[in-house]
Amino acid sequence: MIANLNDKNRIINLFANGMLSLMIYFVITVAIKPCSAQALSLKKVFKNDFIIGAALGYDEINGKYPDDIKMVTKQFNAISSAILEWSSINPKPGFYNFETADKYVDFGEKHKMFIIAHGLIWHQLVPEWIFKNKDGNITTRDTLLKRMRNHIFTLVGRYKGRISCWIVANEALENNGQLRKTKWLEIIGKDYLQKAFEYAHDADPNAKLYYNDYDLWMPAKRIAMIELIQELKSKGVHLDGVGIQGHWTIDYPSLDKVEETLVAFSKIGVRVMITEMDVSVLPRPGHHEGAEITDSYKQSEALNPYPHSLPDSMQNRLADRYVKIFELFHQYRNEIDGVTFWGINDRDSWRNDWPIKGRTDYPMLFDRSNQPKPAFYSVINNKKNVKDKKFHPAVTITPDVLILIDPSEEGPVKRAVQDLVRVLKKT
Repeated sequence: MIANLNDKNRIINLFANGMLSLMIYFVITVAIKPCSAQALSLKKVFKNDFIIGAALGYDEINGKYPDDIKMVTKQFNAISSAILEWSSINPKPGFYNFETADKYVDFGEKHKMFIIAHGLIWHQLVPEWIFKNKDGNITTRDTLLKRMRNHIFTLVGRYKGRISCWIVANEALENNGQLRKTKWLEIIGKDYLQKAFEYAHDADPNAKLYYNDYDLWMPAKRIAMIELIQELKSKGVHLDGVGIQGHWTIDYPSLDKVEETLVAFSKIGVRVMITEMDVSVLPRPGHHEGAEITDSYKQSEALNPYPHSLPDSMQNRLADRYVKIFELFHQYRNEIDGVTFWGINDRDSWRNDWPIKGRTDYPMLFDRSNQPKPAFYSVINNKKNVKDKKFHPAVTITPDVLILIDPSEEGPVKRAVQDLVRVLKKT
């Protein structure tokens, strides 16, 4: 057994009251040893399920928050970043800035991580010059295809064999299932997605290539996604899987809908990654859906109810939501390649400024000081439960007290530990 118990006198008093026998006390005393949050690791707990990662931003990559980076190396075996978006890498013709991207890839390689890169083709974060000719007018299909190919070969080629997975295309579908009206679609036509995947595969035949989008649990969008995948595959396009953005809230969407999507993709033989995981605890303005970064609403007290701290009741609700989410992911671990959090901790989460700027949100497993939250302990406990379900369930007494039963302990020790857990739960 492992337990973080600071007051042995409390145990002795329990025995004195006849709650446990003296003999069992000695058995427990030799069986327990300290266990802190620092000894717990998401990547270890989920090592047989899927890779688990965090998204790094410009500041983390360039050393502004060294404690964040220490925590990343301890907790995660994969990293993701939007630092390779077109506007960051190639903001003007003939100019490429690889400095931060190189640091990102070097960091991942140093720590033997699965490296994910966002994203080659998107309707956001693309410089306007890409779509214009020298006179400032809309460019031609052929010119835009050449620019796309050159960009993909330059970027993917530079990190060939180093970046493990590319988000080739991002958010090309509307929630109604129609192709999003973008400059890519307007100038090139529907086959711009096909071309992007073909160029990426030619540039690095061994890299994993994914399409990425939000709200794929919505039936119309999910059906359109399946049709798009089948169309691309019928043309011989190499596409490894679909990234499901997990920008969810504490009560939305229904996990039944998420499960339907996992089942649907598995039936057509497509792998899945949860690419952008976070769970907002704040109210949704109106009936807001999606994760379009340009969405914006006015600030109000009612929509920012926890500006200073998150009450215990909401901590518990967040923990319960994350437990159910990861139970679902574990259930479909044979279809899911990885789960990546969109950020590291509550401080650096984009949910603080989207879709309302200046709110205080708490969507991650780690707080603003990189301390594990109750949700972290609950996810860890529950995963160990699932793994060793024939043994007594793990019990979280407080965020700082974690009691787990070692599956190797049988007989009297196991029964004594169970008794202790039951007693502590009542006191």
